[in-house]
Amino acid sequence: MKGKLILIPGRSAKQGVGLNKGKLKDEYKKVTTTLEVSFEDMKSLGLETGDHVKISNEIGETNVIVKGLREGKIPEGYAFIPYGPPSSCLFDGETCASGMPESKGMKIDIEFIKKGEKKKTTLPPLNS
Repeated sequence: MKGKLILIPGRSAKQGVGLNKGKLKDEYKKVTTTLEVSFEDMKSLGLETGDHVKISNEIGETNVIVKGLREGKIPEGYAFIPYGPPSSCLFDGETCASGMPESKGMKIDIEFIKKGEKKKTTLPPLNS
């Protein structure tokens, strides 16, 4: 299961909160290792939310967990990942004197690695 997408790395509210709590905290790590993709692309790639995937380009590669987003949240053919160590593996070091490497709209390959763990949801008991 391989495919190609256009990656849009950027800031997110959850990434910002996690960053303020600390880059070594689980909250930050979870957010920055989650690749968001449309359900349509997930279906065509044979992926499910929670699956582990490798994303790569001509600069580098990294392993992340994929999350499907409902229709209208992200266009087909695109993926979003918050800035962090995993996304930085795909950036060129050249900043053109801006202090920030070019990162928007890069073409990436996405490849299935392994199935993610299914999370069980436990509902609270009903009040009688």
